[in-house]
Amino acid sequence: MSLDDFRTHVRARVLYVTDLAYEAKGRRYCDEDIFLTSRLREDFDIALCHPLDAAALMETGAFDVVVVRNSGPVLHYEAAYEDFRARAVKNDVRVYNQLTGRADMAGKQYLVDLSAAGYPVIPTVDRAEDLARLPEVAEYVAKPKAGADSIGLRFLERPEPGEREWAAGVLVQPRIHFRYEVSFYFIDDTFQYALYAPDPERRWKLERYEPTAADLAFAQRFIDWNDIEHGIQRVDACRTPEGELLLVELEDLNPYLSLDLLDDGTREAFVANLKASLRTLTETPAQ
Repeated sequence: MSLDDFRTHVRARVLYVTDLAYEAKGRRYCDEDIFLTSRLREDFDIALCHPLDAAALMETGAFDVVVVRNSGPVLHYEAAYEDFRARAVKNDVRVYNQLTGRADMAGKQYLVDLSAAGYPVIPTVDRAEDLARLPEVAEYVAKPKAGADSIGLRFLERPEPGEREWAAGVLVQPRIHFRYEVSFYFIDDTFQYALYAPDPERRWKLERYEPTAADLAFAQRFIDWNDIEHGIQRVDACRTPEGELLLVELEDLNPYLSLDLLDDGTREAFVANLKASLRTLTETPAQ
């Protein structure tokens, strides 16, 4: 057997990080990861592990890439996650998603920064002296920068200087009344599909959404800003009554994909593109 033939027959080894027991409102993380790993196993050797075990297993050297998927909010295991990141960076481990993400992967400070820079984002501030940047509305939202799944989210009247909402690690936004929320899903920097929630009160009751060219340009702008070469990203936005799209969040760590809501053709295309992306990454020499 030639060296090229040998390489063709060697399957890359994937450590797939997921919390199959995590219960998320309106979503079944475990079902999605059971499906995805069953399909990835067609092309890769797969081992599943809990996020608390990822760092130690990664350091065995038995895997070519670590895939972080439905691992639950990092808020529940911050120390373990920071340890995992530090070891992965130190040892040049291939991690999918790439650990250089500037959005939710690094907390929600990016919403403050993008808002100040004039991007189409829900107006966001984290200092009392910037309160004038927010519109006058009946209600505001305070949320921790390290939050996820609405953990720690509070609704309040207009906060005043000196209130605890201005403590470090908290951001404040106006409570936006919108027509619907829509999510755009990407592999690397390539758009895959979009879903939306027609009823604002039922965030995870999603339907297929056909984006316009303007919609895709909106989502692509944030993907380009984040500059992740390999990984899955979800751009969440809301449509205002005036028709404008505003960014709600850019999930670049472990976005839920709602694959069960897709038609067979779209789901199969996503799986094929994910395999191709992982294959490209595992064949790229580690830095």
